Amino acid sequence: MDSNAKLVPSIWRVVAIAALCACLALGVLFLNKPAATEQPATDATATEAAGEDEGAKLSLVEGEDPLSLWTADAPLKKELVEYVEAVTDESSPDFIPAEDRIATFDIDGTLLNETDPNYFDYTLLVYRVTEDPDYKDQASDFEKSVAAKIIDQNENGTKYEELPVEHGQAVASAFKGMTIEQFYDYVHRFAETDMPSYTGMKRGESFYQPMVQVVQYLQANGFEVYGMSGTDRLIMRGLFSSHLCPIDLPLNHILGSDESLVGSEQGDEDGLDYTFSQDEQLVLGGDFLMKTLKENKCYIIQREIAKQPVLSFGNSSGDFAMDNYALSNPNYRSAAFQLCCDDLERENGNQKKADEMLAQCQEFGYVPVSMKNDWTTIYGDGVTYVGAEEELAEAA
Repeated sequence: MDSNAKLVPSIWRVVAIAALCACLALGVLFLNKPAATEQPATDATATEAAGEDEGAKLSLVEGEDPLSLWTADAPLKKELVEYVEAVTDESSPDFIPAEDRIATFDIDGTLLNETDPNYFDYTLLVYRVTEDPDYKDQASDFEKSVAAKIIDQNENGTKYEELPVEHGQAVASAFKGMTIEQFYDYVHRFAETDMPSYTGMKRGESFYQPMVQVVQYLQANGFEVYGMSGTDRLIMRGLFSSHLCPIDLPLNHILGSDESLVGSEQGDEDGLDYTFSQDEQLVLGGDFLMKTLKENKCYIIQREIAKQPVLSFGNSSGDFAMDNYALSNPNYRSAAFQLCCDDLERENGNQKKADEMLAQCQEFGYVPVSMKNDWTTIYGDGVTYVGAEEELAEAA
């Protein structure tokens, strides 16, 4: 046989093997393709990742305003958009790598209604101790005294300096023995109750829709968002895991005050002397550990995030330490924003507190947010603050 004829199948075998190797190499390259460069919040690629959102959830359709519930001249809208564009632009001297884009938000009064008639966790304790048919007859004298102080504060404005810590202690003892899942379920059910001063809204729906947009805008631009609350973190995690919550945050991004957790069979044995078994669960241990306000917020941020924020959002002096921690970031451009509760018609605001906060923003360099002037809505259509009508009726 001609030697050239012998070569033909050999050549084709070589070509086939080479083609197969090329396909395998392309497949490996495709599987290991690096993530695409981050796109602005309005990019169409982000739309696919976001899925179908409802209500105040951020619309990522190209050309639409991601902060559409803010007025055009709102200081936060102007400054935040300019800031985000600068720190996400790799050619900008203000560029911040995605892993260092840390934004911390207070929760009560910053992301959702703060006091109707009091904090979410305060009203939860009052319900547990005075109304819950499965517990009220078992409540301790201490728990009842704390609930009485909260009720007095609600009705008469009485101030109790010891109440924040006492409340934490009473929550820890009143829910002692519950598993984390049982506690979340309890919070979920309480979140389904109606807001006392509003029509068309449940407690778990009382999120400020313009602030929901801010969170989603930052998330769409590569920021890691953390909730940093003075409320018990387990209560807040219960609230954020409710189907009513419009903000999507991993529960380990919800930080706050601490209570003990123990093994369900541990009893009074110290944790250093006890080994958790495969047949038990973690339960609430009944001891209050820390109230996460003021400087304690900085401590918790460093302990659990291990990075200094570049953005901070709050609404009270209890958030100033967190704001200052962000503003003192030595490596990156940073900013801090504070809400002023100046809307007395759509929200149970307080003009005196709002004026004080505005003055403090000017003094310390925080960007003020006017709930009255900067937001086109607070809770969306179908929600009415009836407290304003009641106040006018009383005044008449």
